[in-house]
Formats: sequence, C-alpha cells, structure tokens
Amino acid sequence: MKQIIADSSLVAACGLYCGACKAYLKNKCPGCEKNIKATWCKPKKCCKENDYATCAACTKTDSIDDCKEFNSFVAKIFSLIFRSDRKACIERIKEIGVENFAVEMADKKMQTIKN
Repeated sequence: MKQIIADSSLVAACGLYCGACKAYLKNKCPGCEKNIKATWCKPKKCCKENDYATCAACTKTDSIDDCKEFNSFVAKIFSLIFRSDRKACIERIKEIGVENFAVEMADKKMQTIKN
C-alpha cells in the first residue's frame, strides 16, 4: 500500500485530496487527474477546458454555490457517501493554495474536509 504524501498533483478539481483516498493508496485508482474513466466528472472536465488546476481558480461564477458543474447530482451523492465538504476544500485552497492544501491534507491524512 502507498504512503500518504503531499503531492499537489493529487488534488482533484473539486478539492478532494486523492493522496489520502483508500482506492488510490491501494493502487485501485490513479487519482482523479489521471483517471481516464472518470469522464462523468463535470468539475474535472470544466477545469481542463478552462486550464484551472482546481475549481478554486474559477472566475466564471462569483460563488461555487452557483456552479452547476460543481453542484451536480453526482457531486451531491458523493458528498453524502463520503461526508465530504468539497466547498470547504475549495475555500481552503483559495486561502492557502493548492500546494499548501496538499501538505495540510497529507499531514492530517484526510481525503476531504468533513461536513
């Protein structure tokens, strides 16, 4: 099993930290950025199209609450299943940057800020 390390490339477009995800750590997933099967992920697609590392860099809306890609039905299901607060993750990335967010999440051994 992989060790949890700080790696900004493992911060998903939606703010989740793949570097602490059980599937990633068990080599069952390459991480959101490299997961070519995740074509259903609207935040990932939007970030790629707009050359954003994460939704924290978005300038298309005033608030993440207004983004239909970020707040899709699938995203709401993920939030319930993982008890994740992706909005809090995005806000934290805005505050401290992607690299520091990766360090913080790796240090806490957390995939997401919990709601």
